[in-house]
Amino acid sequence: MFGDLLRDLKDRVLAPVAQTIGHNVSPLAISLIAFVAGLDGTLARLQGRSSDLGAYLDLLLDFAVYAALPIALVLGQPSLPRLVALGFLLGTFYLNAASWMCLAAILERRGRGAATSGERTRVTMPPGLVAGTETILFYTAFMLWPAQAAPLLVIMSGLVLVGVVQRVLWAHHHL
Repeated sequence: MFGDLLRDLKDRVLAPVAQTIGHNVSPLAISLIAFVAGLDGTLARLQGRSSDLGAYLDLLLDFAVYAALPIALVLGQPSLPRLVALGFLLGTFYLNAASWMCLAAILERRGRGAATSGERTRVTMPPGLVAGTETILFYTAFMLWPAQAAPLLVIMSGLVLVGVVQRVLWAHHHL
């Protein structure tokens, strides 16, 4: 939801760092080394070295982090409520990924993907209620208030499901 609004801000903040790195480090290396920072896309755009492989690996690694952090949180202090909430969150992540990736593939096939819509990403990302920025905020809350992990996981799961429903309704009206 806020991801598109904050992408410009993130790029402005990270651009000086990316320019300092220059051509000494490839965007793909940044993706593999520090894939949660978001610097890789900024660096690739500044260097004009954005690639399909980089975009693919960036998304893949983002999803690995999105799963790993709540799993680590719950396994650090396992309990039945936390495990159930984690299962619910991971299930909603699965549906969320399918909802936007399938829609992105269809939009791309119809010539309405990232290249034609003016998005700076290489893969179109149909908006949902919870995106990267909201995920970072929730994960920060998980770490600040670990005792509240189960309710926070459930709340995030519910909001992720709202985003899935948003995309389904959009697809119903536009496809």
